[in-house]
Amino acid sequence: TDWKDAADRERRIAEVLEAVGLENKGYKRPLELSGGERQRLAIARALLNAPDLILADEPTGNLDPETAEGILTLLHNLAREGRCILMATHNHDILKRHPGRVLRCQNGKLEEIKAATAPQAWATAPN
Repeated sequence: TDWKDAADRERRIAEVLEAVGLENKGYKRPLELSGGERQRLAIARALLNAPDLILADEPTGNLDPETAEGILTLLHNLAREGRCILMATHNHDILKRHPGRVLRCQNGKLEEIKAATAPQAWATAPN
């Protein structure tokens, strides 16, 4: 991260670990973490330098439902703060519970799905 101030670095690390629910795991090595904890660690690393754009490919893929909700809430809060979150998911329930702009990639083309017609469009989307 090229941070000069060690105290500032440690504070920021503690913040992002807390944001993803790993505040008590900071002493562990990645190989000592479960798959879901590693997923959350990857998200924490992505947030460390407060990027303007976050690309999240199935960010809740290895997470239990409660933890997944926490991560989705975190991502939505970041979007409200003005950050751009681009998330790929196959979980249509996530899109229903956390509405936002929805794009679908089909036949090599990207199209926006209108919120009112999104559930019907998802049902007809090929795998």
